[in-house]
Amino acid sequence: MRTARLLGEGRSFYHCISRVVDRRMIFEAKDKGIFRKMLRDLEAFMGVRVVTYCFMTNHFHLLLEIPDGEELAPLSEEAFLEILPRISDPTAARSVKEELGRAHAAGNEEAVAAVLARFERRRGSLSQFMKELKMRMTRYMNKRLNRTGTLWESRYKSVLVEGSELALLTVAAYIDLNPVRAGIVDRPEDYFWCGYSEAISGTRGAKRARQGLGVALSESLSDSELRTDWRRTSARYRQFLYEEGEAREANEFTKEGSRRGFSSDSVAAVVGSRGQMPIQAVVRHRVRYFCDGLILGRLDFVEEAFARGQSSGLLDPNRESGARKMRGANWGDLRTYRDLRKDVIG
Repeated sequence: MRTARLLGEGRSFYHCISRVVDRRMIFEAKDKGIFRKMLRDLEAFMGVRVVTYCFMTNHFHLLLEIPDGEELAPLSEEAFLEILPRISDPTAARSVKEELGRAHAAGNEEAVAAVLARFERRRGSLSQFMKELKMRMTRYMNKRLNRTGTLWESRYKSVLVEGSELALLTVAAYIDLNPVRAGIVDRPEDYFWCGYSEAISGTRGAKRARQGLGVALSESLSDSELRTDWRRTSARYRQFLYEEGEAREANEFTKEGSRRGFSSDSVAAVVGSRGQMPIQAVVRHRVRYFCDGLILGRLDFVEEAFARGQSSGLLDPNRESGARKMRGANWGDLRTYRDLRKDVIG
């Protein structure tokens, strides 16, 4: 007999898990990319927020924020038409647009409202979000593998998570640490298909991933409209992630088993740097300073090059100094000319 799914009241959070039937290892990199696109498209349409996620080869984890239904603002027709091609196939999208066009031509605003209401009923619902995500992935995988029938082992599992910083950070870290625990990578930022890696990737989806992780911090929980600062979120979450992910030896007295994870030295280094990524870790990623910083070096070097550039008319004559501190890591004495602010590390 199925256990009734426990739902929260108002704004609520859930850890959701679903596995492939027979636990077959079928998701390849391209499939995970498709899955992430489906996830982000449904997130944009349904008003559900993905705090973080992890796609493995035979299952996935999601930490979702479900909005208070009474506070979820309905989609305008303009916003709906913009998102429609991302949630419907071309034929279905064209049919809906034609239906709206006929209603407008006839001056029948009630018919327009009815079309929008049909889609609006699907928004802000945990069960509807998970149903559509799994259904879309089933269709895709069945076509790719030339198979039929169910893709998923059973209905998804969900755990209602308290909307507190400690609970959310703990579950988020558990999700992002999955590939480390499985021995696939040594660091979560090296596994491309989890929320933390996407957040520091600098790709198009990095902004959404950063906003998601920012939701887990106490300030955002108190004020859902607060714009989070990724520099602060990144440092705090990275420190929490490494502390939670420390390796563990088996203990015969407490009956705890061994656990893959980070060495105590690695954890100490992250804690000591207050979550700032060291240069050795940062340079494995795309660093915009190296391509767009114009001048890079220690303070005296940058200032001297800046002075030469000013005197030759190549650099801003109104600028008083050339050296700017670099963001995203502990860069030591290094400075750059350009004060880059967006997607510094990718």
